[in-house]
Amino acid sequence: MNLALENSISRNKIHPHKFALWVGCTSLTMMFVALTSAYIVRQAAGNWLEFTLPSVFAYSTVIILLSSLTLHGSFLSFKKGNELMYKGLLIATFILGVLFIIFQFNGWQALTEAGVPFTLHPAGDFVYVISWIHAAHLIGGIAILAVAMIHAFSLKYMATEQRKLRFQLSLTYWHFVDLLWVYLFVFLTLYR
Repeated sequence: MNLALENSISRNKIHPHKFALWVGCTSLTMMFVALTSAYIVRQAAGNWLEFTLPSVFAYSTVIILLSSLTLHGSFLSFKKGNELMYKGLLIATFILGVLFIIFQFNGWQALTEAGVPFTLHPAGDFVYVISWIHAAHLIGGIAILAVAMIHAFSLKYMATEQRKLRFQLSLTYWHFVDLLWVYLFVFLTLYR
């Protein structure tokens, strides 16, 4: 095989780490589709507690969307060689991620105060379980950001292909959990 053809073939292949990440994201998507489908089926069975989702969940949605913007800006700054902006936006994303978890916790407390504690009724239990599982995955993303910050501040700045790939993987995962939360928030708002 000639070199040009080999290069063409290798360029069209997805990196194994990206492929693994997409397989994981697809699996998570299927899990959350199953949970939201179970929610709809159980709701149709009757005896369903109707309640309003606390507004703090809307604030956490805004926070997580902002975090996607800051991380994307950090990635663009990384690629352009703007080290200060790259590091600053990376820190901002980490803080927004932690803030999202705090707001989720406040949302769970607001549900309890509104008379919808965990294990009282399936309607509330679904909201808790769905948001807890999502929060666990976002905490994983926060851990990834912590590692990215350690690299950003402990290693000499160089936009190597390996570091770009690592950042792309982190960015893809973060955007995925962000969009997943938007889907869940809209779902839980519409199907109360």
